[in-house]
Amino acid sequence: MSTQQYFTLEQAFQEMERTLTLRNYSRATKKSYVGCLRRYLKAHPQEVNNPDKKSIEDFLLGLFDSGSSAQTVQSYLHAIQFFYREVVGVRIDLNINTPKRPTRLPVNLSRAEIERVLQSIINEKHRTMVALAYGAGLRVSELTDLRAGSVNFEEGILYVYQGKGQKDRITLLPDVLTSELKKRVDGKCHDDYLFESERGGRLSTRSIQLVFERALKNAGIKKPATFHSLRHSFATHILERGTDLRFIQKLLGHSNIRTTQRYTHVSTASLRAIQSPL
Repeated sequence: MSTQQYFTLEQAFQEMERTLTLRNYSRATKKSYVGCLRRYLKAHPQEVNNPDKKSIEDFLLGLFDSGSSAQTVQSYLHAIQFFYREVVGVRIDLNINTPKRPTRLPVNLSRAEIERVLQSIINEKHRTMVALAYGAGLRVSELTDLRAGSVNFEEGILYVYQGKGQKDRITLLPDVLTSELKKRVDGKCHDDYLFESERGGRLSTRSIQLVFERALKNAGIKKPATFHSLRHSFATHILERGTDLRFIQKLLGHSNIRTTQRYTHVSTASLRAIQSPL
């Protein structure tokens, strides 16, 4: 049985991040959870050590009223639950049912749209990064975490270390990027970042997301695409070329085949072969 801890406001945020780090949560999850907790406790500072279920419910309802999605509200709920149960040591009943997340099809870009996006990026490093994200099916955090040792030119594969869910996997290394990636690897140690920032070290995920957003605008693409759409497009396009779903599951690092099956609903190759009765 856990013993309750008592914290000031700032101590609470520090201890939350420390606990998440010790539990080996990803960088993105830590940032999300601490951010959610910070917003809640800034609104209810008197509840740092003594949670009130009604206050939490009212706070979550307020998020819905302000237009937050079910996914966002669930993130706040999970962060608040984690803090009180795992950090403070209070067993509070927060079995609050948030609405089921709406099912939406992934936003894909066509091959022609991908080409227009790449052509609109002048910076060679940025263009290579966007091309690799699409060509290898990478998440943005996986792309910025790549090291020189992640690239295996002899085997034509890319190692993704500690991706989502703290899992390692292997994915494709596009042949057309070999020459550019060899220049990126040249002179670097195994653990050096493949795409470092201007000041050295890891490039922020937000910086490359902004590059992609500007490229979409410059390419005149109006779809509500995000950087993650490159990964969706990768999966859909190799599915349309006849790649087995089980292989796609492995390349994407999905634990459940049902996650991968979403792309069967997005692929239009089979639909184009069916003639409407009209």
